[in-house]
Amino acid sequence: MKKVKIAEREVFPIGLGTANLGDRADNFDQEVESIRSGLDRGVQVIDTAESYGEGNSEILVAHVIKLYKRENLFLVSKVLPNNASKKQIPISLDNSLKRLKTDYLDLYLLHWKGSVQIEETIEAMEQAKMQGKIKAWGVSNFDVNDMKNLLKLPNGHHCATNQVRYNLGDRGIDYDLVPMMKENSMPVMAYAPVARGDRLGADLTKQKVLLDISKKYNADVFQILLAWCIRNGQTIAIPQSSNLEHVINNVKAAHIQLIEEDLVKIDSVYPEPSVSEPLALW
Repeated sequence: MKKVKIAEREVFPIGLGTANLGDRADNFDQEVESIRSGLDRGVQVIDTAESYGEGNSEILVAHVIKLYKRENLFLVSKVLPNNASKKQIPISLDNSLKRLKTDYLDLYLLHWKGSVQIEETIEAMEQAKMQGKIKAWGVSNFDVNDMKNLLKLPNGHHCATNQVRYNLGDRGIDYDLVPMMKENSMPVMAYAPVARGDRLGADLTKQKVLLDISKKYNADVFQILLAWCIRNGQTIAIPQSSNLEHVINNVKAAHIQLIEEDLVKIDSVYPEPSVSEPLALW
């Protein structure tokens, strides 16, 4: 298992997504236990956003992390595009920090591109860095052209990552975005890395090749999907689950090292893209 370097840190390659968590009081204790089960097994990255349950996810995360040393965690949140201006980013950031009950974020992302000019967003992010409120900044849901334009801008090269939808059924970014980010020493953060429990239409859990490989490693198909996602040592996968068993299995997937023979078999069924494809979203 290789750790992934991001924002001058080396982190466990599988993190914890929190979209849709924190909204229901009757699930709160279960969600807390599930997230903590990941942290207790080496996970460092926790991903949240101001838009998740209008801040409820951040409140949940605050409750989770109070038992852990802050410096051992890698805390990520996101700002909505409408709040990504020089005036609004400081307000959104302070609100997120209050909900998370922390003094700083390890990484602050622009959730997706909006009407605010990216130059203005970068300026506000850099200011937050100078104030010590964030350690690094990045973007989410940017396609390859967005990233090329970003990297041409002053301080654009300070972008630490691009968080995008990436899984075996949505691997279009392997054609151009992944190589470009690798060239710029920028890891990918992959959301929906198990295709939202295989609900995105690719029928991954029915595929014989994946079932055979999962048997070989005494794993389930979702663990193989995660192992595939982080196979290059330059991707952080952030599956979301409130199921204790699923979270524990997700963490174990980081220790599955697929060999070349496995990857060739997988490519034969889910081939690497040969042309540029639109970015998969949500």
